[in-house]
Amino acid sequence: MAQKDLKIYIIGAGVSGLIAAKVLENSGYAPVILEATDRAGGRVKTDLIDGFQLDHGFQVLLSSYPAAQKYLDFKALELQELRSGAVIFKNGKQQVIGDPLRDISVLFSTLFSGVGNLLDKIKILQLSLRLQKKSIDAIFLSQEISTKEYLQEFGFSSQMIAQFFSPFFTGIFLENKLTTSSRMFEFVFKMFGEGLAVIPKGGMEEISKQLVAKLSNTTFQFNTKVRSVSDEEIILNTGEKLASTATIIATDASKLVNNVAPKNLSWKSCQTLYFTANKRVIEKPMIGLVSKEDSLINNIFYHTSVQTNTPFTQELLSVTVVKQHQLSEKELVTKILMQLKEECQIDDLTFLAIYHIKNALPDLKDVKYEVLPSETQLSSGIFLAGDLQLNGSLNAAMISGEKAALRLIDCLA
Repeated sequence: MAQKDLKIYIIGAGVSGLIAAKVLENSGYAPVILEATDRAGGRVKTDLIDGFQLDHGFQVLLSSYPAAQKYLDFKALELQELRSGAVIFKNGKQQVIGDPLRDISVLFSTLFSGVGNLLDKIKILQLSLRLQKKSIDAIFLSQEISTKEYLQEFGFSSQMIAQFFSPFFTGIFLENKLTTSSRMFEFVFKMFGEGLAVIPKGGMEEISKQLVAKLSNTTFQFNTKVRSVSDEEIILNTGEKLASTATIIATDASKLVNNVAPKNLSWKSCQTLYFTANKRVIEKPMIGLVSKEDSLINNIFYHTSVQTNTPFTQELLSVTVVKQHQLSEKELVTKILMQLKEECQIDDLTFLAIYHIKNALPDLKDVKYEVLPSETQLSSGIFLAGDLQLNGSLNAAMISGEKAALRLIDCLA
């Protein structure tokens, strides 16, 4: 049977599944992707509402991700750069802190900000230099402790951790206790130091769209939910049975295959609220952090501080909430509006939309950078992909999709 005639399925049209399809196509296969929703992208999607591009949660691409450099055409994405550092809101006032090695314009504002002490600023430079020299492999072979323990052991003051590191990395790790592995902290800090935080001009879904456009022999079946997977068969929620030669599961396999660890995989969640405004209080494309401990707001960003594909006459502000709460949607909007006014001096806003992202990031222990292709094979006909196999990042999603496809190809050779 010719390679293109083999029944190879990929479950999930997220970034990992799309990369797996590309690797399979490169070897002459013609996979079928089964996707539960109406379009590709997984968690990397963008909606157009009232002329504004709304990403499914505030997200950025780190241009230094090795896998992104390999699989994406950065120029075609028309990447919009965010400035180094962050604007910290403290007692209603703005203070800028950043890495002067990357952006000399933040040197004086960082040195004279009221966030942390002078030793903290020196230690940021020391940490940046240390991680420039530390390889990614070395990072992921390091002993794991919590990010908070790591920062404390490095010598950062409790004020610096509370007012800068905690709100900044809470927005990345989607948990506010900094219990995330120190490996992930070092990796992300290194990636920020070696590249830029960027957003495609058309929104984050342009990444998914570009990956789809590169596929020529892959078939998509959208709005297709899978009930179970075995070595030679896939059963859909409708009861329909699909004979398969091999299947790559690029989503949580524990729901589809019996006896798959981790059975009790938990996910980190967040909420992103979008508002329109008549003006920006942060002129430059920088993330705003709210350091007040009891605030629901973690970070804010004006998406109209960078170029978009859609013209706009108003500003677009996103607010990310990571903390758990029991507020209704209406109560949450009211609370956020009040806190924006008190903490950031932002008012005259109009609520636009809210995204409740339940499965935003997998909550993983013993995080890895990559796996051997052989480690992705669950059984004779089932292979596992997705960032939950490695670590919660776009880079990991790409790597895991690639490794699963390579193992499948080896097995069929």
